[in-house]
Amino acid sequence: MKLYLDPGHGGTDSGATGHGLTEKSVNLDIALRIRNLLTQNYENVEVLMSRTSDITKTLNQRTDEANSWGADFYLSIHCNAFNGSARGYEDYIHSSLPDSSQTAQYRDTIHEEIIKLNRLPNRGKKKANFHVLRETTMSAMLTENGFIDNAQDAALIGDPNWRQDVAQGHVNGLVKAFNLTPKEDDGDAIYKVIAGSFQTRDNADRRVEYLDNRGIESFVTTTTISGTVWYRVQAGAFSNRENAEKRLEEVKSVGIQDAYILTESTSQEEKKSEVTGHTIQGATYLSPELMQRFVKNVNPDAPDIANYYLELGKKYSVRGDVAFAQAILETDYFRFTGLVQPDQNNYAGIGATGPENSGASFETPEEGVRAHIQHLYAYASNRSLPEGEELVDPRFDLVTRASAPTWFGLNGKWAVPGDSYGQSIIRLYKTMIVYAVKELNRVNQNIDL
Repeated sequence: MKLYLDPGHGGTDSGATGHGLTEKSVNLDIALRIRNLLTQNYENVEVLMSRTSDITKTLNQRTDEANSWGADFYLSIHCNAFNGSARGYEDYIHSSLPDSSQTAQYRDTIHEEIIKLNRLPNRGKKKANFHVLRETTMSAMLTENGFIDNAQDAALIGDPNWRQDVAQGHVNGLVKAFNLTPKEDDGDAIYKVIAGSFQTRDNADRRVEYLDNRGIESFVTTTTISGTVWYRVQAGAFSNRENAEKRLEEVKSVGIQDAYILTESTSQEEKKSEVTGHTIQGATYLSPELMQRFVKNVNPDAPDIANYYLELGKKYSVRGDVAFAQAILETDYFRFTGLVQPDQNNYAGIGATGPENSGASFETPEEGVRAHIQHLYAYASNRSLPEGEELVDPRFDLVTRASAPTWFGLNGKWAVPGDSYGQSIIRLYKTMIVYAVKELNRVNQNIDL
């Protein structure tokens, strides 16, 4: 089941405001909780979010992305506002749909599960001509989770435990509507609660002291990501996911909003797959034309650089099509909604560590792709650069050579927190393959012999 999850508003569009709350932030928090609950606890669920941070994204960008991806369901998360006088929960499907439609049936199931947990008056199931309901090619639903300008609703909306309940209600509805299968708990994972990651030890020590003063035990561990040492504050490790979630809520309840759960496998089979599966080096299967068409379906202004990934990937025996998928992931389809800006030609986020450091810059797009391929080559191999190739990756020598021969091996090394970074790349690559197959099938059907 492919869910396109859309936290409404974001960036320059704050949405509704009231009682010290901003709708865009509440929507994002609930949506992230929905994503985490689904991907961590259910089999065969893919979730693509319109945004995972406070960025500006148009309605057209959201629906075009969902349609291009081939989502099975579009779920848009919102809060309401009405002069402070109204309160409660309501949801919407498109006004043209009959109550007997498949979309209405999905909505009925999800609605019933949400109102069981959200402690809000039930304002009912409604219909409207909203863009995200009208322009999507799949079933779509929009939920309005309380009135942010109402004092009673706002008291609930501001409570992270309430937002977790609301997320759980949405998930329970999706599970019933789409017959999702729970993951089996095989005891082969440990869940670490990370209460912040820092580039200086002093900051990490201050975080430990802060938590200690509030009755939460923690300590500092270190990890190296792209040659940079990070100091992680660990506030517990659990074999049970539910217990880790409880500790995470404790940490967030004292004001630590950058906390997260890091999942580490203890399964020998999974550890083996990190060495043998989804290798960074290997054959490239997708053509530059198909890769370029895929990304331009979402962002028509994307740069024409897929050919560089093919050519340079071959030189380094790096899988250029998967590297291109990584570039899409890093740049948000080359819209550069994060730290790195388009004129940097930095498609891999090399050296980007925070607002004060947006990362390396390269003179041309080709040089930027070469640096990306070289950085992957450093992780995948301990060999010298191919003959005639000049080193342009400024962090090449900071990488522990051959320390990550697979895409999953990049987890915790390339990105922070990065515990499923490699999986995200492969999921996006798989989406590119599905798109390419559809395109080739369409061409094949139009060939008249």
